[in-house]
Amino acid sequence: MKQLPNNVKRIDQGETFSFGCHPSVACFTDCCRQLELALTPYDVLRLKKACGLDSEEFLDRYVIMEQEQDDDLPRFYLTMVDDGQASCVFVARSGCTLYQDRPGACRAYPLGRAAICQTGDSMDEFYVLLQENHCLGFQEKQEQNIALYSTAQGLVSYNRFNDAVAPILQHEQIRQGKRFSTQQREYFILALYNLDQFRRLLMTGQLPGALALDDSSRAELANDEALLLYGVSWLTDMLFNN
Repeated sequence: MKQLPNNVKRIDQGETFSFGCHPSVACFTDCCRQLELALTPYDVLRLKKACGLDSEEFLDRYVIMEQEQDDDLPRFYLTMVDDGQASCVFVARSGCTLYQDRPGACRAYPLGRAAICQTGDSMDEFYVLLQENHCLGFQEKQEQNIALYSTAQGLVSYNRFNDAVAPILQHEQIRQGKRFSTQQREYFILALYNLDQFRRLLMTGQLPGALALDDSSRAELANDEALLLYGVSWLTDMLFNN
């Protein structure tokens, strides 16, 4: 493993640290500015619902898509406001306006989590603690550990869905240099980030490679979280098994 920066240290389960974040901390919301906030599929699922938007409309309004090369899988970032501070589009003086549905990276800070796919379905995870000088939350007296903090920040479901997507992003074919066609990249966006359009195509029988659904499956896939897991399975076949 590469050597970690000086302000980042590996932290073990049960190891404690002091941290708290609330409006009385002087640097409150500073971490919502001057950042590149990568969005996972589950982040977009939660945010678009919180905004009351169709996923395609949410992507158009609030998301920047980037890829290093034309045949790479794209990455997605939350757009920032051009206010001289590159502020998050959802931050106000009082804090996050979508706090209950804020992205996983916001919830986890100052923790970072890496999940590495192993043989079979197992997942190896490790955590780091990011200690930035400008963050005054470390002066708070609240004692934390990984399990306590993760539960309090509602990270359990975020980790679950991020781990479901990890086998795609860490697939052996990608490690071996696989490149993707325009259509495959469109499938990636559709199944993981544009869920409402994905559902429309699936329900009307227009989704390539998808079997016809019975009434029970249709009812189940009306739920966005169930649909995302279905999309992961479908996308795996479309990217690596065809």
